[in-house]
Amino acid sequence: MIRVVLPYHLRTLARVDGEVQLAVEGAPSLRSLLDALEERYPMLRGTIRDHGTLNRRPFLRYFACAEDLSLEPPDSLLPAAVTSGAEPFLIVGSIAGG
Repeated sequence: MIRVVLPYHLRTLARVDGEVQLAVEGAPSLRSLLDALEERYPMLRGTIRDHGTLNRRPFLRYFACAEDLSLEPPDSLLPAAVTSGAEPFLIVGSIAGG
């Protein structure tokens, strides 16, 4: 099971408390993880990725094992610690400011 931590506003939209656990078939990649998340929680479609292009929304970032995975290709495999459930996959709302 892959553990996913969502930002507060997406947890509220999906009506979940705490982290989400997902089973992903095959070798888990960013794309397959987000596909599984949107399949289980259809109300999140279009909130994390654009409907048409499936590109990451500008003010969301992906983190795993203290690394920013936001700019990685969608078919990049997730780190082993994430796929084993030892570390969570984080979807974080970016903060802009100056």
